[in-house]
Amino acid sequence: RLLDQQLAPGIGRLRTQGKNTVVRKSPSNTVVPFFQAKTAVFEWAGYDGGHRRSLIPPITFEVKSELLGLTTKMFLKVDVETGKIYFKKYKDGPEDKYFVHNKILQLVKSQKVAKLVIMLETEKEKTLRKEFVFDDTKKREGFCQLLQQMKNKHSDKPEPDMITVFVGTWNMGNASPPHSIASWFQCKGQGKTRDDTADHIPHDIYVFGTQEDPLGEKEWIDTLKSALRGTTNISFKQVTTQTLWNIRIVVLAKPEHENRISHIFSDSVKTGIANALGNKGAVGVSFMFNGTSFGFVNSHLTSGSEKKIRRNQNYVSILRFLNLGDKKLNPFDITHRFTHLFWFGDLNYRIELPSTEAESIVTKIKQQQYQELLCRDQLTIEKGEEKVFLHYDEEEITFAPTYRFERDTRERYAYTKAKATGTKYNLPSWCDRVLRKSYPLVHVFCQSYGCTNDIMTSDHSPVFSTFEVGVASQFVSKHDPSRVSQGGIKFMNCVATLMTKSKTKFFLEYHSSCLEKFVKSSEGENQDHSDGSIKVRFGNQLVPIISDPEYLLDQHILLCVKSTDCDESYGEGCVALRAAESSYTEFHITLTHHGERTGTLAGGVQLRTSEGKQTEKLYGEADTFTLFFPLPVSCEMNIWSCVLFNRFALPSDITNPSYMGVGFKSGGVTDRGWSYSMSPKSGSGGGFGGRDQTHGNTSPKKTANDRSAVRSPTGKASDNPAEMFDNPLYGSMGKGGVPRGAKDQPDPQRSKDQLTPPDPIFSFTKPSDQDPDRPPVPTPRNRSYTCSETKPPSSVNTASASAPLHPPTYTKNPVKPSRSEGGMVQTTNRPHLPMKSRPGQADITPTKPKDYRDSSELPSKLLAQWSKALQHSSTGDSGFESRLCRSWL
Repeated sequence: RLLDQQLAPGIGRLRTQGKNTVVRKSPSNTVVPFFQAKTAVFEWAGYDGGHRRSLIPPITFEVKSELLGLTTKMFLKVDVETGKIYFKKYKDGPEDKYFVHNKILQLVKSQKVAKLVIMLETEKEKTLRKEFVFDDTKKREGFCQLLQQMKNKHSDKPEPDMITVFVGTWNMGNASPPHSIASWFQCKGQGKTRDDTADHIPHDIYVFGTQEDPLGEKEWIDTLKSALRGTTNISFKQVTTQTLWNIRIVVLAKPEHENRISHIFSDSVKTGIANALGNKGAVGVSFMFNGTSFGFVNSHLTSGSEKKIRRNQNYVSILRFLNLGDKKLNPFDITHRFTHLFWFGDLNYRIELPSTEAESIVTKIKQQQYQELLCRDQLTIEKGEEKVFLHYDEEEITFAPTYRFERDTRERYAYTKAKATGTKYNLPSWCDRVLRKSYPLVHVFCQSYGCTNDIMTSDHSPVFSTFEVGVASQFVSKHDPSRVSQGGIKFMNCVATLMTKSKTKFFLEYHSSCLEKFVKSSEGENQDHSDGSIKVRFGNQLVPIISDPEYLLDQHILLCVKSTDCDESYGEGCVALRAAESSYTEFHITLTHHGERTGTLAGGVQLRTSEGKQTEKLYGEADTFTLFFPLPVSCEMNIWSCVLFNRFALPSDITNPSYMGVGFKSGGVTDRGWSYSMSPKSGSGGGFGGRDQTHGNTSPKKTANDRSAVRSPTGKASDNPAEMFDNPLYGSMGKGGVPRGAKDQPDPQRSKDQLTPPDPIFSFTKPSDQDPDRPPVPTPRNRSYTCSETKPPSSVNTASASAPLHPPTYTKNPVKPSRSEGGMVQTTNRPHLPMKSRPGQADITPTKPKDYRDSSELPSKLLAQWSKALQHSSTGDSGFESRLCRSWL
């Protein structure tokens, strides 16, 4: 025990086979021996010692099964410890029919009823579809969580790719906690809660935030550990803790995760009187879980219904001065430093109604008319006006206000308080909240959000929330580094719109763990506009340290627009490389600085990776109609995928439903901070999520022509049908399957806000000489131009004939994007391409000659002709020279 106390907070013992050295990971990404080779693995007796396994008892669910129009009762028994699911006709019937964990392929939930479809693999490697109806959705969620726990427990993967995180906040009111606080971390009470069947399922990480905490640090940590041990049978390990006066945050983790957690930091910020007193403020903790960064902030903001502006100022101060995470990311505040950031605590935002409405508020609470009151919630209003918590998410509130209760009861609100200056009103309010902000295109799903009913020692009720979070493993390449091709990340046509009148020059900084160091761009081209903003154009190509897609597709690029004169940041944003997995992809992100919107950044990103595919995940899309397994058409409109595990899942299907915004096409859409516009994937028009339904292919191979499906901000696939490519050399097919000719009308469905995507192969081009305001457009490579003596009419949109290209690629003529009235880059319609040439027939569309007089590049045919002309010139053949000149002109 003495040795354990000497270890710094959060430094765990590495207890793996064959390794007896206690180690920790330092912030410089190196592993340092904590006690040299002298330290051995210690086994301890009692609760603080040997890690006891969590024994989840078998649980049986009563369901209904529909077969041939007949409804029958069945029982599903889930045994997590043995990894089996039993199908029984009677509760006490025989258990001869079961499936082991690796035969469960997929879970598909229904939107309208508590229906669940289970896809199973039979002995003959065939697929069996089972459909069940539960009593309610809470029972169904409990069943799914048990199956997820079973899959995780028996997975043959060395590292998890999904964990669950508990985040709780409680203003203890300077009173000691009751004897039992189990309902808090078991998510029992009001709101979105877990089913009783999930009581014994432990979370991987527990984060407890308290305010007005009267206990000592050790006493409170022992209380939490003891309560968790009593319900989960696990002795959780302390990761770290941070205390500022009576504000405290404690992080506990499962014992098996102690060697996965590293780079632990903690800090605090005072926001009391003159920012010198710590009765108000925040404490924060950050760490790495394998390759994913987490940040947690517990704050206690200024109280008082009339002091919302002061609370907003508290938020900005915490945002600016709380020092967590990677110190190399100093241009970015904590909102951009972490893959997942959770901000919670007693935020003290109140319901903005006059004190005379107190009785009316209580009446509406008893009638559970929460939405009427939430419309007057100060945090909701301030957040909607982008004054605080810009681009943070909060789960829907379906529980009663958590403040201000009479102590020892939850039946009455004490909304009046006698003070020397008179009677003070504290209207019932949702003071205690949990918000989150994650990088784009990462997996995070809120499982529960509510408050307890039975913990009554304080005038606040404890609030709980749980999240299912995707995590990335530390990458170890399986390929020979000398044989792996170099990857590339190319940013093109980037236009930053900054809300400033500064005359300085700007440049972009790119930060990412996939880069050897941060990269600076060259100075951008400024263009002033009448609305007082400045538009700056950038473009860069980055070289990642690892080009394997298994690693690269999990990475994000942080961008920062800085001025050249003082190195000051004018806005920061984030782009996910997963968006550019299969093709050139446009993005549009909001730039923020110290929590305020400072502009936008739009452009395109193109990714080049080495050969390989990404490791299959245990999680997939949620809240979408995308399915990872072909199902009958009758199921398409009433089921949605919450694929907890699926061995057929493709990398492009691992997304964050909360952030699945792709191109804002209509008004009234909430700004999520970023969006992506991706070209349609081939074959996505008639199936789920772009799968090839014609051939029943559940795991098609990626090709150069694969495109990610166009999605709306809600995450659903676009109604626009996909565009089919007939031949890589000759362009696209029309909706009816007919190749587009040179005189076809432009597609009215194509968005004007999209840039024309370039070829999959990186290439550079010179800026256009005709319009200096337009950004450079990438030029296709591997194109051979031919000269024609006949010039086509200038009014006809033509394309030059293509020579044979490499099979996996296709090429198109670049089209210069137009500019909207506001100066933002827009996209013209797709260029018309000639029809496929047939043997013995001339090209339908005449080709336009290319002027080589301003270029040092000459086609090989002309080089040969000029070489021949020099030979004839020496022999005095002037006729050949004149003929050649006419051909050239």
